[in-house]
Amino acid sequence: MVLIKSKDLFYNNEWIIMNIQDHIRIVPDFPKPGINFYDIATLLKHPQAWRETVTRLERLAETYKPDMLMGVEARGFLVASALAHEMNLGFGMVRKAGKLPGNTLSHSYSLEYGEDTIEIQPDMVPAGSRVLVVDDLLATGGTMHAAETLILKTGAHVVGHLTIIELEGLNGREKLSAPFQALLKRPA
Repeated sequence: MVLIKSKDLFYNNEWIIMNIQDHIRIVPDFPKPGINFYDIATLLKHPQAWRETVTRLERLAETYKPDMLMGVEARGFLVASALAHEMNLGFGMVRKAGKLPGNTLSHSYSLEYGEDTIEIQPDMVPAGSRVLVVDDLLATGGTMHAAETLILKTGAHVVGHLTIIELEGLNGREKLSAPFQALLKRPA
């Protein structure tokens, strides 16, 4: 556990100890046998834990000096939009194919169980901007690497990747070209 020095967790002249992991539900054998699903819905429902999570992510994000944040569908939208709000930065979405209106750029990539395609709206990512890619969790790194590749097509610079959780032993960070940080490391 970590002693938190957050204005929101200081009550009656005492520091509150906040362990974010205590607020993340682990669902075994989901979406298939042998996989643990780290569910941040239970983190989101706890206002103090969610606020503390965003505060800790903001400290990490500031080191990259981003111009904007890109959230990866779907839980990454929740994390990145809250963080962008706190940092007074723009927010963009990396979506599954066919979900964005207008002109889009797409990138197809392989997953451990098949193939997927993601898209962005290029006019939402200014060329030359410093972009931080945000998601809730890094597993094998395929989706974050695809998001990085797609953002680079706009002429923007991916300055880093940030998640709440990194699954250990899957080597996802090795697929990423830009630096990566996570608040928590958990077993796959």
